[in-house]
Amino acid sequence: MKDIGFYDLLVIGGGVNGAGAARDAAGRGLKVALCEKGDLGEGTSSRSGKLIHGGLRYLEYYEFRLVREALIEREVLLRNAPHIVWPMRFVLPHSPEQRPAWLIRLGLFLYDNLGGREKLASTRMLKLQQAPEGECIKQDYRIAFEYSDCWVDDARLVVLNALDAKERGASVLTRTSFTGAERKEDHWQVELQNTITGEKYQLTSKAILNTAGPWVRDVIQNVQQLETKRNIRLVKGSHIVLKKFWEGNQAYLLQNDDKRVIFCNPYEGDLCLIGTTDIPYDGRSEDVAIDQSEIDYLLRVINRYFKKQLKPQDVVHSFSGVRPLYDDDAENPSAVTRDYVFELDAPNQQLPVLSLFGGKITAFRQISEHALEKLKPFFPQMKAAWTDASPLPGGDLPGADFYSFQLELQKKFPWMDSALAKHYGRLYGTRCLDFLEGMEGPQDLGIHFGGQLYEKEARHLIENEWAQTTEDILSRRTKHGLHLSKTEQDHFSEWLTKTQLKS
Repeated sequence: MKDIGFYDLLVIGGGVNGAGAARDAAGRGLKVALCEKGDLGEGTSSRSGKLIHGGLRYLEYYEFRLVREALIEREVLLRNAPHIVWPMRFVLPHSPEQRPAWLIRLGLFLYDNLGGREKLASTRMLKLQQAPEGECIKQDYRIAFEYSDCWVDDARLVVLNALDAKERGASVLTRTSFTGAERKEDHWQVELQNTITGEKYQLTSKAILNTAGPWVRDVIQNVQQLETKRNIRLVKGSHIVLKKFWEGNQAYLLQNDDKRVIFCNPYEGDLCLIGTTDIPYDGRSEDVAIDQSEIDYLLRVINRYFKKQLKPQDVVHSFSGVRPLYDDDAENPSAVTRDYVFELDAPNQQLPVLSLFGGKITAFRQISEHALEKLKPFFPQMKAAWTDASPLPGGDLPGADFYSFQLELQKKFPWMDSALAKHYGRLYGTRCLDFLEGMEGPQDLGIHFGGQLYEKEARHLIENEWAQTTEDILSRRTKHGLHLSKTEQDHFSEWLTKTQLKS
């Protein structure tokens, strides 16, 4: 068994919380290893609703601290990752059957003021029959409320945290599963296994941070003499993708008659993303998939509000994820808390195992900070928190102004059209200059696989961002798969296979 060395901290789980914690810990001077049994963000973290938001509806459940924390994080992420996080306006048509107008006004007043809003526009009321945002809405709905939240490329958020962790000295081990840990006198003896080759490794560590999400209890069961009474509830959330059917950049938030809300958001230019469902799930997290009843449910909500009536055959893509919510015994899955809980096991105040239950993507950075605070007694030399003022890779845009950066990119590379400049700028920020340096035209980008996908970008992802499979590149590192034909995707897969065989 290959020994890969000694670490201060082993982080198990390469979702947004694990990648964020690895970055935070590495920046505080700890020697960190992060292991992920699949690809970075392959589970829950790439299957979210792609929003950085306070969670307007959580106010109904009196989750004021959680909402305030998330609203504060919106501003932090807008400042530190302006390439992958940007403002979005949401139009909420008023449906008096669900909630009275005064209640919505109160909720939005709190939403505007709880989190120290600086960059985002405040709430306003719209008369739908006069405002352009109301052209697509049925005439039954007279008024709406418009408020601000933020969009995020969730999968890239994970990768950029892992990339920064690596650049600060962390070892990032993808396709590497945690198979067991045994307490020794002054260290953990940990066993890992490469899920592709089957090769086994061992390492020693002073501490373990369990951020395995849906698999958090599986990790606990593989740690010698570790037990927990805490539990998680797995809730399936599904989304559908269709051609965008309204004018403008605004999104819509729709109240349903079951007290849930459905988001209908612009997505990838000419598409829209609709979700999510909330269904108790007891299967394997790896096998989660949308079913017809969920598609019907989402379309029923959309068709209640919009003039254009959509059918199941209009769906061009779908995805499902499992959210590992901390089990607070709520009967309704939608009412289960989105808060998080840590459990620390450290007999004799040494060799700690810290496990995370629950959480939401918006709060990942603060979750990471809180995790390191709980581990600080075991690492007195650890430096102070730092991530709130440090841009993610590529996020150091002058003035955090993406649109000015895009224009500068087009000036520097005049052969590049606005769509390609926006693509490179949005995914890589200032880091795109590294692999575009010296490019004098599209011919220098190598093979064109279709859409905006060129060989140069694919090689960058393979060499620098742990991408190994077609899905890694077309679905998580980018969304090229939504814009390529089946033939173009097959051509890319053949190229990738040949490239890997050569290496």
